[in-house]
Parts: sequence; structure tokens; C-alpha cells
Amino acid sequence: MGFLVFISAYIIPFVIFYVVGYGLLKKKNVYELFTRGAMDGFRTVLGIMPTLVGLLVAVGVLRASGFLDMLGELLKGVLSYAGFPSEVVPLALVRMFSNSAAAGLLLDLFGSYGPDSYVGILGALLMSSTETIFYTMSIYFMSVKVKKTRYTLAGALLATLGGAAASTVLAGWIK
Repeated sequence: MGFLVFISAYIIPFVIFYVVGYGLLKKKNVYELFTRGAMDGFRTVLGIMPTLVGLLVAVGVLRASGFLDMLGELLKGVLSYAGFPSEVVPLALVRMFSNSAAAGLLLDLFGSYGPDSYVGILGALLMSSTETIFYTMSIYFMSVKVKKTRYTLAGALLATLGGAAASTVLAGWIK
């Protein structure tokens, strides 16, 4: 265990020194290359900023309006058979769009039900076994200007459904 703590403390400085040292050995202007890469990254951020702002605003509106809670109540009967409480539905939906908003919802669940409750365990497992599909797709596809995503969305939604099902099963075993 001590070895892992040592590695985790020194891996990032090691990588930085390795990259700079390798660039110097190859007689490259490391600072110029760094600033050029930083400018490219800044251009990418500016290009995807409208999409990110739109996603965050949409999630904020859905959360503040109570629509997510209403949807959870509508699906309560169907989801109760699967062992998926309606209180976790907003978390599952928001998680597909925004990790930070989902983390806020998870903290709300922890505050209301406790982290050791079935809802808390399911929420924590759901956060760790699903992905921010729409955020990730917008970042990657917008930055490289991909227009045809083929089966990406369908595959990601299927993987999220699988992650939610696995989370439900695991939470049932734990609790």
C-alpha cells in the first residue's frame, strides 16, 4: 500500500519532468510547443463553450422546474418492480448530461436518505457506473467536427442502461 501512495504522490511530477526532459533531449523549444498547445486547447474550449452552456442551462432548468421529480413519480410504479426507487430517477437522467449537477443531486440524496441507505448506495454506484453521455459526445465530436455519430448515442444509452441495471443489482446485494 505504501508503494501505491508513493506512486500517486510522484507520478504527475515525474511525467512533467519526463516530457520536458525528452523535449530538451530532442532539441525542441519546449516552452514554445507548450504555448502553442495551450492556444489550441483554448480555441477548442471556445468552440465547444456554447454547447456546454446550453447543456448546463437545460439541466438547471429541468432540475429547478421540478420536472425531474415529476418524471420520477410518473415512473415509480414501473421502476419499483426492478428495485429502482423513483428518488434516483433524477440522478440517472441528469448524470447523462452533467457530472457536477449529478454530484449535487447525489449529495441531496445522501442528505435525505443517508449514504448507507439503499437509495444512497444505489446513487453512488450509479454515479460510478454510468457516463455523462451528452457532455462527452458534445466535447469529443464538436472538437473534431464529427457530424455523423452513427451508433454512438445508441451504444452509450445501452451502456448506461446496463450500468444502471448493474448498480441496482449490486445495491440490492450490498443492502
